[in-house]
Amino acid sequence: MLYGYVRVSSKEQNEDRQMIAMREFGVEKIFMDKQSGKDFNRPEYQKMVRKLKAGDVLVVHSLDRFGRNYDEIIEQWKLIVKEKGTDIVVLDMPLLDTRNDKNLTGRLIADIVLQLLAYVAQTEREAIRKRQREGIDAAMARGVKFGRERMPVPDEFHEAGKQYARGIGNCRDWAKQFGVCENTFLRWCRRFGYIPDKLPTHRKPPSEEVKELPAADPPPEPPAKRKYNTKPKPRPYTACQFNDGVKCQSQNCAGCGWNPKNAKNATWNGGRMEEL
Repeated sequence: MLYGYVRVSSKEQNEDRQMIAMREFGVEKIFMDKQSGKDFNRPEYQKMVRKLKAGDVLVVHSLDRFGRNYDEIIEQWKLIVKEKGTDIVVLDMPLLDTRNDKNLTGRLIADIVLQLLAYVAQTEREAIRKRQREGIDAAMARGVKFGRERMPVPDEFHEAGKQYARGIGNCRDWAKQFGVCENTFLRWCRRFGYIPDKLPTHRKPPSEEVKELPAADPPPEPPAKRKYNTKPKPRPYTACQFNDGVKCQSQNCAGCGWNPKNAKNATWNGGRMEEL
């Protein structure tokens, strides 16, 4: 199958010259990128490479339309011709037609021409970038300003800026009234001096801001828990007058069954409990 590849560096450039040459050659499917040739990370080119197979033919108008990076041109050429088995035809350079002269001499000539033209393509791109940079520098030296022109400030803004500086209304409402975003309204206020360019007074300048937060105070220690004596207190005992030398296990004497709390006439006498 005949595939064609067309590339222009920007959307404003015209690709008609390449498209006419492709139709005259009889190309069946054309892939086109509007992107720089500095590398091969182009969506249509990558899609085309995935479709290529042995026996297909890829047609490009010139080698610089294929790419402008010397190393990547050589790498992609080998990928398509040697690994995928697809022939390449460069229309403005008959020597770069891999369908012809497949012997050793023909391949040698094609490789030499390929490397030479790839070198020329890259050097031309570098020259274009250099001329572009020189032109930009010269224009800036003459006072030419690049980029979009400033949006004109409406006459009614000045009264609104004065009221905003006095604290009347908020930024969003004023910006909506003029059909601009909040940043544009604030930029106008700063340009005409209605609000200061400096940071608010309640904030420190970036150079004085504390970069690291101070260490936090350690949390207060929890109050010490009250210690309770869980051990059982030894119960006082008396020597039973009916059972000498034996400790009573409770206030109710195990030996006599006599309770000293209820006794009206009871006293202690040297560790012995006697009734008066």
